[in-house]
Amino acid sequence: MARNKKGTPVHGWLNLDKPLGITSTQAIGRVRRLTQAQKLGHAGTLDPLATGILPIALGEATKTIPFVQDSDKIYKFTVKWGEARTTDDCEGAVTQSSDKRPTEAEITALIPRFIGTISQTPPQFSAIKIDGERAYDLAREGEKVDIQPRNVVVYDFKLLKTTENEAEFELNCGKGTYVRSIARDMGQILGCFGHVSLLRRTAVGGFTEENSISLDEFEKIMQSAAPDQVLMPVETVLDDIPALAMTGLEISRIRQGQTLRFLSRPDIERLTVAGIDETTTLVLAVGDNKPLALLEKNGIELHPVKVFNI
Repeated sequence: MARNKKGTPVHGWLNLDKPLGITSTQAIGRVRRLTQAQKLGHAGTLDPLATGILPIALGEATKTIPFVQDSDKIYKFTVKWGEARTTDDCEGAVTQSSDKRPTEAEITALIPRFIGTISQTPPQFSAIKIDGERAYDLAREGEKVDIQPRNVVVYDFKLLKTTENEAEFELNCGKGTYVRSIARDMGQILGCFGHVSLLRRTAVGGFTEENSISLDEFEKIMQSAAPDQVLMPVETVLDDIPALAMTGLEISRIRQGQTLRFLSRPDIERLTVAGIDETTTLVLAVGDNKPLALLEKNGIELHPVKVFNI
């Protein structure tokens, strides 16, 4: 997470449509220069080859990044048949090749094997940590990395169209799913090899193409407007958490990190009206029409776990 203590206190989410050819870190660097924000972070890395939705948190929104990282994601991608590559995408060196090409029927018949909870091995060139080092760093040094398979969840997987050498897909998946691994594994099963030649992320939770902004558009807007005219509120990613309006005394206690206890009948009625019951574990405290804190609920007690300084 990038910090700049001398910068400007800017808070909120930017739903950036990352362009081709730059890293997620480079995209954040450009946003930081435009906003002069003190603190930035992002939810879900995109490779330089990939385009699409890159949610960027500024200021106090960085405290809500975990809620986005766990969100479902949607990708559109193209697999080129006939070659396996070191990176499982078009940037790597060719390791195996084949003249065989799968039929549309063969591809369609294979898709159900990649829906549900599936086991996949992340690519050699991935951000997985091996003994404290990133797998892609070890792979660049020529080292063969032993990456263990892991379970991921795929909710939906569709074949959109095919040509002789390529096939285009749409994938709706959970956290930690590697599109490149799916392309690689499909190519191996079909006996023709394959790698990702085009990749676009179209959604991360509630961040979609419809409410995104390109880097060029953001740069133009920043020439004549303040960042808060473009940013989504900090609480954008907390919609699933029940909100509870706080009194002046409660606001003061929360800002001091003190636990609140709800014992009286009026207190219990407040919780009920807000949709908070015995199954609730997190509550969004709201004060002065702004997000105040995330509170952990334990019985009758609400304890601040993340306080927003907005």
